[in-house]
Amino acid sequence: MHEIHTDSTRYKHNRYIASWLFVCCLMVYGMVVLGGVTRLTGSGLSIVEWDPIFGIIPPLDDTEWNETFELYRQSPEYLKINIGMDLDGFKNIYWFEYAHRVLGRTIGTVFLLPFLYFLARGWISRALAPKLAGMFVLGGLQGLLGWYMVKSGLVDNPHVSQYRLTAHLGMAILIYAWMFHVALGLWFRHDQRMVVARGMRRAITVLTGLAFLTILSGGFVAGLKAGFAYNTFPLMDGHWIPQAIFMLDPIWRNFFENIATVQFDHRVLATLVFCAVLVLWIRSLRTPAARRLRNTIHGLMAVAILQVALGIATLLLHVPVAIASMHQAGALLLFSTLLYLNQQAVAD
Repeated sequence: MHEIHTDSTRYKHNRYIASWLFVCCLMVYGMVVLGGVTRLTGSGLSIVEWDPIFGIIPPLDDTEWNETFELYRQSPEYLKINIGMDLDGFKNIYWFEYAHRVLGRTIGTVFLLPFLYFLARGWISRALAPKLAGMFVLGGLQGLLGWYMVKSGLVDNPHVSQYRLTAHLGMAILIYAWMFHVALGLWFRHDQRMVVARGMRRAITVLTGLAFLTILSGGFVAGLKAGFAYNTFPLMDGHWIPQAIFMLDPIWRNFFENIATVQFDHRVLATLVFCAVLVLWIRSLRTPAARRLRNTIHGLMAVAILQVALGIATLLLHVPVAIASMHQAGALLLFSTLLYLNQQAVAD
């Protein structure tokens, strides 16, 4: 039954919807980080079948475990990389990929059921309903894209395509960004937004796009396992620009398939993001600004420093799982802060 709304009840309902979306954002955030852990632990190809409905049930006894393991033993990854792995070793990688898939299904459920409830109560406006429906559809397509990515490592070469991996990561970030943007718009009224200079507003937009591009470049680093090469900083094999940077032909392939070029690009983009955040922070100190805006930019600067430190540590320590996972989480935290600034800052 639809309810009659006043401005105050509409605002209250918007905050309920925003709270639900923030929970979904947090779950997607965890999904991205868990996906990184799955990649870092070499677990992504451990489940060789995709069953969207019954796949949520793991093996429950020794017979089912042996059947699942036997399927994996027929995969290219087992035959070419993990040959001789025993059942206990298989279980170690299975549970990471299983958790990743189950979390994806859980996000879909946590999104769909409240959406239907809010829709039935009439709390969702006509303008908002198609946006939320679009998010759900994109979430389903993201699941299909994830399986398309995994399939690339189940044929002959037991390595996931870096193109498909980066597309999967990029789609997750876009869904997260859209959801977070809409949630912020529902939580804060228009008169609560922060007024900034027009030039600063443009700089924040450009910086957000640059941060997104840097995350995508990190997807190619992960896809090619480029972090395990050139484990020095700031030089790469004793050079500022690696000698192998344009060894592939045609030249465009180097930006997506050459380990040296992919890592170099990620370093350059990350450095540009850090320098841009530093300039934005210095500018904010010299410009009168509301406390919320100033505190947000202080936080952005702190996250940028932490992110650079984690990135360098990941490289120098040869990609330990814990630090590399924190680096990925830091990237999304930095991006989230920029999304907040984008949504909340309006030009004067």
